[in-house]
Amino acid sequence: MDTRKPLDGRAVGLMLLLCLLWGLQQSVLKLVADDITPLMHIALRSGIAAVLVGLFMLWQREGLALGNGSWRPGLLVGVLFALEFLLVGQALRLTSASHTVVFLYTAPIFVALGLHFRLPAERLNGVQWCGITLAFAGIVLTFFGRSQPASASAALPAHMLWGDLLALLGGMAWGATTVVVRCSSLARVSASQTLLYQLVAAFVLLLGAAAVLGQTHINPTPVMWSALAFQSIVVSFISFLVWFWLLRHYLASQLGVFSFVTPLFGVAFGIWLLDEPLEMSFVLGALLVLAGVVLVTNHAWFQARLGRKAA
Repeated sequence: MDTRKPLDGRAVGLMLLLCLLWGLQQSVLKLVADDITPLMHIALRSGIAAVLVGLFMLWQREGLALGNGSWRPGLLVGVLFALEFLLVGQALRLTSASHTVVFLYTAPIFVALGLHFRLPAERLNGVQWCGITLAFAGIVLTFFGRSQPASASAALPAHMLWGDLLALLGGMAWGATTVVVRCSSLARVSASQTLLYQLVAAFVLLLGAAAVLGQTHINPTPVMWSALAFQSIVVSFISFLVWFWLLRHYLASQLGVFSFVTPLFGVAFGIWLLDEPLEMSFVLGALLVLAGVVLVTNHAWFQARLGRKAA
């Protein structure tokens, strides 16, 4: 019997806090980029968070379930997770945190498309196809609708477009990670174990990538240490525990309503902390993308509303 309940005030408050934290992380990575490169930052936070998750599993007396063959898809999702943040780390070097968070959170669109072709029960309906159309229209607008700047900064748009593309590819990698989890034996193991696969792989692979790309620079300032502690403990560990506690106690479909809030927080933090400018084409495109994501992830709610109106 499903004992999960509708959202109450506590759940709404916790979800808003989680969205705020998740929207802040890209701006924090960029804020301290002069002291620690985003790639090195993500690698170290993944390693620290992996240790914390491992200790949490020991405290919970939860062992690794390797007998069901979960290590193979676990290795794959680890590689995809590392690829996602390799792309994000490089994107933050070329484009703004605001652009990065919006393009990264297109992931639900790619999850819906992937599951449409893999699971019969996940076939897209009319509302979801409308959402996907809106989202891709927004992506096209953000890429091709921006105005050309003055010649003094002519190099900036090319760099930003490349960074935007990397962030979008990061969203695709995130979506592919979710599809593998849903369609493999990982769907039957604990969330802690799946996260551990991802964090360990991200630490090893991103640390290697940082070394190869010459992005291992660290200037150990108090701000840098504070940012690393925030990313490792609060974002990558505590927020994960809170999120899965919410999934165990509240309806996932209602939690999904908050899918559009994180990018909005991300854009707001980019403007506030980093003084990032916003072009009108990006604002309009981002709104279309977010509207598409809301339709795709919350299609059941919209269909129910439409059904009641028709009745």
